Amino acid sequence: MRQNRTLVPIGAGQDVATTIGGLVVTLTDELLAGLGDSGLEQVAGMLGTDPATARIVTQAVASTIIGGMARDAQHPDGADALLSALDDHKDTDPFSGDVASLTRDGHNILGHVFGGQGTEQAAAGLSQVAAVRPGAMMKLMPLVAPMIMSLLADRAAARKLDARALADELDNERSTLPARLKDLVTTLLDGIFGGTAAPRSSPYDTAAVTRGRRSASRREISPGTATPDW
Repeated sequence: MRQNRTLVPIGAGQDVATTIGGLVVTLTDELLAGLGDSGLEQVAGMLGTDPATARIVTQAVASTIIGGMARDAQHPDGADALLSALDDHKDTDPFSGDVASLTRDGHNILGHVFGGQGTEQAAAGLSQVAAVRPGAMMKLMPLVAPMIMSLLADRAAARKLDARALADELDNERSTLPARLKDLVTTLLDGIFGGTAAPRSSPYDTAAVTRGRRSASRREISPGTATPDW
């Protein structure tokens, strides 16, 4: 169950920030608040660890996904495509959604952000955060991805973000990461993408998101190569 969120001015202009209980929060903060203690206990069971460790791992997973999206949005067509794809996640509540549907959607999101083998690389790297099995991480990542998309979609709609503002928003999220997480995310993304942002070749297939699967014409994905299908 999500906690009530409020948008409040953060400057003299029209900028706004998301708050929970009067405190300005990041997307990762919102994610953890949405999961709550019961959600983190379920994550802990999935990972075979305790709730405190599950919280750390979930934060690392969310930060890596946000970092990948920020990297993708550095390119105008990538930002445009992401903004379009967010329409399919507005006003949804993935915190109480069907696990199977979330997982399908999540795999599509991860495939776009990291590429097929890139997702496996991210899972392997993240598994070292708390000695969690990569297989367990591959189960958690596709559950977290739709949650991030939904939270980002609500934020983009509430703030009326255009593609450029969305890219700035993601970059700001990445810049506010704690030092240890920022170093982890940078290392993981550099390992997947070679330290450079690859140009996008085609926009997101938002219809594939609605269908909850990839389009039928699949192709082999090299490490770190994003697929346009969601």
